Amino acid sequence: MSIENILKNEGIKVTKELSKNEIKTIAKDISIKLCLAFPEQNLSRKNLFNAISSLKMYLADLPRDFSGAKYILDNNSIYFNNNLPFENIPETAMHECIHFIQHFNGDENLGLSKNKKEIILNEAAVQLMASEANMEQISEVKYFNMFLKTPSTNFYPLECSLLNQITYFTGTYPLFNSVLYSNDIFRNTFIRKFNKKMYSQLVGQLNKLANQENELSYYINELANAVNTDLIKKLNKHINYKKQKIATTYFQTQNYIIKNCFNYEFNTIRTLEDIHDFKNKLYEFKNLLAYTDNYSFYNDYYRSMMNALVTKKEQIIASGKINLFAPKSGALVLIDTRKSKVGFIKTFVRKLKELLKSEVSKDYINE
Repeated sequence: MSIENILKNEGIKVTKELSKNEIKTIAKDISIKLCLAFPEQNLSRKNLFNAISSLKMYLADLPRDFSGAKYILDNNSIYFNNNLPFENIPETAMHECIHFIQHFNGDENLGLSKNKKEIILNEAAVQLMASEANMEQISEVKYFNMFLKTPSTNFYPLECSLLNQITYFTGTYPLFNSVLYSNDIFRNTFIRKFNKKMYSQLVGQLNKLANQENELSYYINELANAVNTDLIKKLNKHINYKKQKIATTYFQTQNYIIKNCFNYEFNTIRTLEDIHDFKNKLYEFKNLLAYTDNYSFYNDYYRSMMNALVTKKEQIIASGKINLFAPKSGALVLIDTRKSKVGFIKTFVRKLKELLKSEVSKDYINE
């Protein structure tokens, strides 16, 4: 497909090409911000500047559903909304320039989205990274009767809020490394810490949320052009319904993160110090929460977990450090570190013999 047809399909109408000096100004701003924001990612300011300077950039009429800029891979160009003042272009360009870096580093792959299921995850991760590079602070805003804490109030606010909660457990390094270098570090980090099912579930929830937001945008656009009274009432009904569905999906996802991620971390507690750290981590998570006037899941979970920690503390005090090598039942086994090591050694030898016997059987089966 020709670039003219691509632009036509995207609804982009070019009005002006930016000069080389204007492009270099944008490239300088972005390369400096990225290197300052993510020193651990080993970015080269010079290489970033040269790469971004190679882009073509245009002012254009863009559809309303664009975030002020659009990167087109086919001709290595970024298109900015005509109404955008030049001094605001570098900040707006950050998201699209990170997409360009993804293509530059990852060939056919686009950051995290090595399959279609991860496209929204990748978009949210790129925006999370862009917000940090632009030094945006986490703000509390109101969406659909939800009080939401997000680092990106204008673009992918719900998805960025949830992804910010997820990286509370994984850290941002693996996420941003996968964004920049199109690798599996974030996916593997999450799966090793939790499991593959949880990863797939959260990716699916982000997709569901984005689809519902797209449906809402469709009805809002239809309402803007509606003149028939009955149609306007019908569209408003659809819009209110979609807003409720979005809020429901968001809280389902937030609650899933709280319950499953903290449950996994609870099951890794071995010492009294671990209990102390877990309490602090659970308490501090409230700073990332979205809530409504009647939202109670986090508080209920917090209270139940505090009770469980009391039991866990009593176990540790009575029997010593907890052994995380659990039997098949999944129950935790306590090791009394004050007892003689003889019993432990006998148990270890017996378990080792069972393991070796199991491995021999596996080898025989695989022959």
